[in-house]
Amino acid sequence: MLPTLRYWLSPKTAKLRFAIWLALLVMTALSGWLSWQNGARIQSDILAMLPKVSESPLTQRAMAQVEQQLANRIYLGFISDNEQAAIDAAKLAMAKLQQGNSNSSSCSDSDSASNSSPFIDISSADMAQADALNSYYFKHRFQLLTEEQRQQLQQGNWQQLTQSALEKLYNAFSYANSELISRDPLLLYPDSLLSLAPSQQLNVKQGILIANIAPSAATPKPQYAAIVMAKGRDSAFNPNAQHAQLTVLDNAFTAVTSQHTATSSQANSIEIIKAGALFHAAAATENAKQEVSTIGLLSLIGVIGLVWLAFRSIMPLTIAVVTVSSSMLLAIVATSVIFGELHLLTLVFGTSLIGISIDYCFHYYCERLNNPQDSSDNIIKHIFTAVSLALLTSIIAYSALGLAPFPGMQQVAVFCAAGLLGAYLTLLLAYPVIAASPLKDASRALNLAQHYQAFMLKRFTPSSLRAKLLLALSSSLFIAAGLWLLSADDDIRQLQHTPIEIQTEEDQLRRLLSGGTDNQFLLVSGATEEQVKQQLEKLEPVLQQAEQDQLIGNHLSLTRFLPSQASQQMNYHLQADIYLHHLDSIVAQLGLDDSIKAKLVADYQAGNRQFINAESFFSHQAGLSFKPLWLPAINTDNSSAQANTEYGAIVLLGGIKQLNTFAALFDGNAHIKLIDKVGDISKVMGHYRQLTLAFLAIALIVAGLIFTMRFGNKLAAVVIAVPALSALLTLASLGILQNPLTLFHALALILVFGIGVDYSLFFAESKQQTRGVMLAVSMSAISTLLAFGLLAFSQTPAINAFGLTLLLGISFTFLLSPFIQNFTRKSANVD
Repeated sequence: MLPTLRYWLSPKTAKLRFAIWLALLVMTALSGWLSWQNGARIQSDILAMLPKVSESPLTQRAMAQVEQQLANRIYLGFISDNEQAAIDAAKLAMAKLQQGNSNSSSCSDSDSASNSSPFIDISSADMAQADALNSYYFKHRFQLLTEEQRQQLQQGNWQQLTQSALEKLYNAFSYANSELISRDPLLLYPDSLLSLAPSQQLNVKQGILIANIAPSAATPKPQYAAIVMAKGRDSAFNPNAQHAQLTVLDNAFTAVTSQHTATSSQANSIEIIKAGALFHAAAATENAKQEVSTIGLLSLIGVIGLVWLAFRSIMPLTIAVVTVSSSMLLAIVATSVIFGELHLLTLVFGTSLIGISIDYCFHYYCERLNNPQDSSDNIIKHIFTAVSLALLTSIIAYSALGLAPFPGMQQVAVFCAAGLLGAYLTLLLAYPVIAASPLKDASRALNLAQHYQAFMLKRFTPSSLRAKLLLALSSSLFIAAGLWLLSADDDIRQLQHTPIEIQTEEDQLRRLLSGGTDNQFLLVSGATEEQVKQQLEKLEPVLQQAEQDQLIGNHLSLTRFLPSQASQQMNYHLQADIYLHHLDSIVAQLGLDDSIKAKLVADYQAGNRQFINAESFFSHQAGLSFKPLWLPAINTDNSSAQANTEYGAIVLLGGIKQLNTFAALFDGNAHIKLIDKVGDISKVMGHYRQLTLAFLAIALIVAGLIFTMRFGNKLAAVVIAVPALSALLTLASLGILQNPLTLFHALALILVFGIGVDYSLFFAESKQQTRGVMLAVSMSAISTLLAFGLLAFSQTPAINAFGLTLLLGISFTFLLSPFIQNFTRKSANVD
């Protein structure tokens, strides 16, 4: 140890170091306070933690618009044997959702914001949409024709259209009137208007969407489902917004149930089904609360009991709390200052540093138990090298995570590295003062640790060459078989656990809505607006065929609302047969007054080149609801010569049944791209899983090189072999257990590496005086398993993966690390 360092770790500087530690805590707390005052916040949206998918600007805009359009939407179904009862329930629910949290109409202005509904766009059937479409399209009627009308005019069958108009005129239920006939004598426009409506298996009664449910074995009578839709003002992943939305929904459901109970018999009860991200997020939140309370309580009781049994004193537990608290303070502040926010998942995964930082406390106190005559400063000198190397290797491992362009892992890396540094500084600066009091005799715990290690070394150390070869062969076969069986699963949906009842209700609503809308969609692009429109027209028959082949359930495209200019021009010229060539015959056959002919011709000629275009359509009330499906060109470059004028249109898809087969339909088409954000993020997570494992391998190599300078080649290889072999055994065990490898398994292996290296280092540094180290390693392993191994019992797949990996990895590390003593006996002493 260098003289300067030896001086700084001497009793002469203990008070100065303690003062520096206090000043550091005060400065850290002040920095944290200033950071929160300047806008730092807790981030609860899980999407903010996910890796960013590298896409073109147009694709990014498309994903943002679809996410904005579909995110935070909820769908409610009110099912009853009585159609009117279902309609009444839907109307009451809509009224309650619009009312929000208001309990009276006499609230003050200051309370109006807090009492406003957490939902917007509360609707069922849009009764004003048809009027808006008619208002917009009538002036463009000469540019519109249905496919059947177009074919008849192309074949010169204007007489057949005339006959069809006569039948409509004499039909008692016809929509024709004198005003419409005088401006559209063949009644072509109404059919064109009707063709704009998307096909669906829903009826509209009293402004409410109604789905008919056929009788089944479970419900022998036909049922009716009234559909209500709404959108949350804020993200469903925001805890406050989630609570507000659920409260209003519960009030609405209670009101519906109460009203129906008062007016109907039990036989005609109302069943309420729900769908939307809100209900998945709420279930995940509730599940997390239950698991945290249960697992957290068990972990806390276990760690307190462990410390008490080992030291028979409350002081080590107090010092452990101080160490972890200072570590967490530095971690939280550093992350907040660097990123401007702290994600809740960073706290979840970042708490893994507790498993390492508390080890510093365990090693310190176990060394004191083993050398009761030494002062606090001498104990710190004894473990200084091991603790410093452990800190260095752990920071290397976490820094490797920070190199990946993955926002979540960058935060976790900074959080854990800063936290470990905080624990390390607490040990060096504060322990000589706050942890200097003598301990009670705990030779029993030390003797138990010594007996355990002696038993392991005696029973499981192979003595003969044959035994060594057999052990090596069996271990290699186990690892090889496990790795062969190991598969990977990077599906982003593993981040949450969805109860069966919620998924069942969502599937039922999807069926009622003819498939609903999926996360995947098609992006149609082009250099001009006209090019995009023409691509949409070419795409339409492909999508219709895909529906017939049951590759998808439904789709929503702008092509029926925004026909190409070429199609509009063709429709206009085809109608010249009506208004310029055969108008006299048509008016005569229909029995209309000749006075209307001049006006009809004038209107037709004035309609030339009056094209439907995106700007006029989306600025009109008729097109507002479809505006999110259109991507106008924007200049993405400051240079006008290289301006990006790419246009785009989004085609929503529902009920996708064969995604890969459907995607293959557009292979080779540069203008059509299937956007699958869930799939893309899953692929990126798979990439980062591989990257994390690669970083782990690099960290092992770098740590090995560092240890070589300290221990020499042979002992350094042994020290690094413990975490390396533990990682391989863990991966093999996952394969044998048929547990697919995910990013979260890989992240947990980083922690296994950090803790495993600590165990190895302390055994290597202790030479033959391993009794205290064995006790510290035992306590560390047990506390880590209590804190994180219990996560293996979580129902959330991501947390389960993290916990299971730690359970296996720390167990293997704990079992392997004592055998380092077999090699330290043969190695030269190191200072």
